[in-house]
Order: sequence, then C-alpha cells, then structure tokens
Amino acid sequence: MSSSVEVAAWLLWVLALFATWAIVEHILLPALRWIVTHPADQVIDELGERLRIAIRPFQRTRRQALIHRLVADPRVQEAAEEYARSKGVSVLVALAKVERFAREIVPAFNAYLYFRIGYWLSKKVAQTLYRVRLGYVDSAGIARIDPEATVAFVMNHRSNMDYVLAGYLAADQAALSYAVGEWARIWPLSALIRAMGAYFVRRNSRDELYRRVLERYVAMATEAGVPQAVFPEGGLTRDGRMREPRLGVLDYMLRGFRVDAGRDLVFVPIALNYDRVLEDRSLLLAANQETAPRGSARASWNTLRFLARNLLLMARSEWHRFGYACVNFGTPVSMREYCASRGIDFQRLSGEPRRQATAALGRHLMSAVGAIVPVVPVALIATVFAAEPRRAFSSLELKAQAEDLLRRLESAAAHVYLPRKDLDYAFSVGLRMLTLRRIVDDTRGLYRARESELPLLRYYANSIAHLL
Repeated sequence: MSSSVEVAAWLLWVLALFATWAIVEHILLPALRWIVTHPADQVIDELGERLRIAIRPFQRTRRQALIHRLVADPRVQEAAEEYARSKGVSVLVALAKVERFAREIVPAFNAYLYFRIGYWLSKKVAQTLYRVRLGYVDSAGIARIDPEATVAFVMNHRSNMDYVLAGYLAADQAALSYAVGEWARIWPLSALIRAMGAYFVRRNSRDELYRRVLERYVAMATEAGVPQAVFPEGGLTRDGRMREPRLGVLDYMLRGFRVDAGRDLVFVPIALNYDRVLEDRSLLLAANQETAPRGSARASWNTLRFLARNLLLMARSEWHRFGYACVNFGTPVSMREYCASRGIDFQRLSGEPRRQATAALGRHLMSAVGAIVPVVPVALIATVFAAEPRRAFSSLELKAQAEDLLRRLESAAAHVYLPRKDLDYAFSVGLRMLTLRRIVDDTRGLYRARESELPLLRYYANSIAHLL
C-alpha cells in the first residue's frame, strides 16, 4: 500500500536550499577549481626548465591564503590599531577596511592565462600594430643574475603598450607582476589583469592605512622572489621626456630586501621607444594646462576618431602598421653590490636619510634606463625638424642633417636602431611616417614641419633629447 506524507512548503524550500548548497560546495566548486588550476599546473610543469626565473611558490599560493597572510601580518595589524585609535573606531572596523584593501591589491595569478592566452594576445597585438624589434641586450649581465634573486624590471613609460611589449618580450625570462593603476579596475578587465599576476595601486592615495597594506604586500612579494615590473615615473610621459622617478614602490620593494640575508634584489633596466605612440595627441592635450578643463572629453573624442579612422583604412585595405617599436635590456643592478659599494643598509635607514638614499637609487636606475632608450627612425627625423622648425629641407639636406645627428648620438654611446642596418631605409621610414600623418608637408620635394604639429614633433624628439 502507498501513503502520502505532507511537508510544509517552507521546509521544502529549506531542504532544497541545503541540497543546492551541497551540490555547489562539494561538486560544482571543486570541479571549477580543477578546471582552472589543472591547466595552470600543467603549464608550470612544462615551463619549469625553460624559464630563466622560475614561478615562485608565492605566485602559486591561493589568493585567499595570501589575503589572510597580508591581513594577519604584524605590521598591518599594528597599522590597523593605530588607525583605529586615530579615527576613534573599533579595531574590527579598521581590520574590515584592511581586508577590503587586501582584496583590491592581491592578484590571482594563473599560469595558463599568463603564458597560453596573455602571451598569445600580447604577441598578436604587438606584431599587428608594430614592427617589434629587440635591440640591445646585455646578455652577459643577465646571465649572471642569481636564479634565486628577486628580479625587478625597471622601465620608462611612454605608452600603455609598454605592458604588452615588456610582457611579450620577457616571457622567456619570467612571469612578471605589474603594478597597475585604477584605469584597469573595470570588470571583466580587472579579473583578467589579476589573473595575469598584476596588483592594483591607487595612485596618489593619501590614506595611510592603504599605503601600509600596499607596502607590506610589495615587501612580501619581494621577499618571496616574485619577478616584478616597475614604472618609476609613475605614469605616462606627457611631453615625451623622461620624468623624475617616484619612489613609493621602489621604497616598498627595498623593505623586503636584506643586505646580509635572503635573496638579492636585482633591477634590470628596460627602455622602450616607438615610431608612433598611440596616445600621443591625448597625452599632449593632457599636458596643456590651457585645455585641461575640457581635456577629458577632447581626449575621448580623439580616441574614438583615431579608432574610426584606422578601421576605415583597414576596410579599404590601406592600413599600415605604426612603424617600429624597439626594446633594449640594460646591465642589471644588484642591490647587494650597490649597497656594498656605497656602504648603505636600507633596513637601518629611516626618515630623511632613507628618503635621500632611495631618491639617489631612483635617479641611478632612471639614468641606466635613459642611457639605453632606443633611437628609432621617427625620433631621429623629428629631432632634425624640431631643431629648425621653420626651415624647408630638400631630401638631401634632411639626410645630411640626420647623418650628422646620428654621428653625435653614436659618439654619446646611444643605442641607435637602424632597420635592416640601412641608414637610407631608416631615413625613408621615419620621413614617410611623418608625412603620412601630415606632421610634415611635402611641397614639390621640399619638406617643412607644420606649424600646428610642432608640439607633436617635439614630443618624439624629446624621447631622445637626453642622449644629446
């Protein structure tokens, strides 16, 4: 015989909720974790012998564990207690704020996304937009780096393409961790960037508690040997010249370095230059104080117009790449050797002496970067026009001026990139780029800089002005 059992509707809903939770917790989530981590583990095993700098255990640690480690750090706890006292709030409120900061900062590195997807995308984007070239490399210096050292690549910052180029060209060396600004904190871009190992930084934050949390994360990553990429200038150059270094992240990294124990900290200078910077006009607009109040809308309009124009050229099969993008790798700077030669121990410095020592290191590193900035064709020709902006040059006169400038650069030990090792070709490439963009006018064989485009010419000339 059969009989029926009546169950209250609310109880049925509770049972269904528990059953759903059990399925998610014990079946779906483990399956999802396996789907995400298994390919990453395979990639790590495959790359174990190929990478110059191995993927560190810190990078493989689950994000939640890193967040807990950061929140529980004694110095972070001390900062939270100090914040609670100064603001008149409970320690629990301060710790909740610390956890929010930690979740915002800590990445979720995935080797599969970095090396299989990110690397492929970086390569395709870079090679589609530019003729990418690896110029000077101090191979002997890089080979001498201790594989267990913490390596930080220090770069000039000309374009947001810098992230793409550096990650692509350094992929056989290490999985780089970048400090990324607030511009990238947009879903789903933020999730992808986090999976690529980047950590988010609030530029110009005056929140002391936030700065302490960020400081401890960077110091922990440095102590753990995580390879990092740093832009000491703190932002994109607005006028083409290299900017004074900002010392925040450098100082944080030094807090994770010990002269007499642990890993060495090695800075590798990287310098980039482009025949065309995608954001050039927007950057000049942002630098112009007179147009600053309407700069944001104008910059957005310039970006949309730029995209539309290039899409139209692609549709007509008239689109060409944006010239050459060249990257140079300089001589590594070992902090152990740097400190020994100057009798400095950053761990024993504080206050103004520490700030001065960090500033001196920043200048030293940026000088090393500046010395290896590639001289690309457009920068070479733009410098000739910028020197005599109202002069009309014949092709022969322009070439003679470029050859004279080239001799000056070579005597200054500059790293000149000549495509195909052919000066005539480099000259024609640089001039063609400027005339196609209507920065330079060609009138019956005479070339003259457009008055309205002189700021743009100076922008490209400024990229190598320090070498002269």
